[in-house]
Amino acid sequence: MTQIISSLADISSRYDVLLVDLWGCVHNGVRAYPEAVAALQAYRAGGGLSVLLTNSPKPRTGVEAQLAQFGVPEDCWDAIATSGDSARAAMFRGAVGQKVWFMGEWQRDAGFFEPLSIIDDPVEIARVPLREAEGIVCCGPFDPLADPDENRADFLYAKQMGLKLLCANPDIVVDRGETREWCAGALARLYTEMGGQSLYFGKPHPPIYDLARRRVAALGKTLDPARTLAIGDGIGTDVRGAMGEDIDSLFITGGLAAGETKTSHQPDPDALSTYLQKENMSPTYAIGRLR
Repeated sequence: MTQIISSLADISSRYDVLLVDLWGCVHNGVRAYPEAVAALQAYRAGGGLSVLLTNSPKPRTGVEAQLAQFGVPEDCWDAIATSGDSARAAMFRGAVGQKVWFMGEWQRDAGFFEPLSIIDDPVEIARVPLREAEGIVCCGPFDPLADPDENRADFLYAKQMGLKLLCANPDIVVDRGETREWCAGALARLYTEMGGQSLYFGKPHPPIYDLARRRVAALGKTLDPARTLAIGDGIGTDVRGAMGEDIDSLFITGGLAAGETKTSHQPDPDALSTYLQKENMSPTYAIGRLR
């Protein structure tokens, strides 16, 4: 049964490593949450390792720059593992071919195509129109406020041509401040529902957890599932991924599921129970906001 806690400090001594979601947990896409920052700083001051585990399609350097813009200080994290880096590695290994049709906002997502030194003999990727493509690289919608169904005609053609869609961000939606936006995961879901093949690399799928293990190893530590806690507001990404990796989880109910869990300062216990039963998920702990 999920335990509602009042602060990270209530349970932090049980864990050596935190895998911390960003959007809706540490920041809202505009600015940092001060209480979340303070909680992570205190955890690290006590000797814990904080790994930011995000479904952002950006490389980790891009996420690092974004964190600075949002006011998230460097002393609340030790390493960053992004869905974008996992997906980029697959792209440069040829997962969707050499000629790709790109979906996203180029000004924001251009870093996805920057070379990766860790890949031996990488595929030379060329962005081309859909009719010339061997595969699709999806970092997000062209318009994050538009209905994903607007892509149905292009997806029908792509499916008929047997193109694979590489999804750089499995999130379905995200809240940027007070505005809810569609993410790449919504497009990949639609493409799969239409009979196309989508390839996923972020939470809740294994590749990003493998990347997190490598990030922890690079710091001279080992990620022990029994001493690791995943934190996030995505029931289908953060919590599902943690359960798949046999890792305990702290569900932030005041993010994407604030309405369903009737969260103000803390979730309503009955609403939380109903929501978790509906989603068939069992996070270890729950809290309104990371603090």
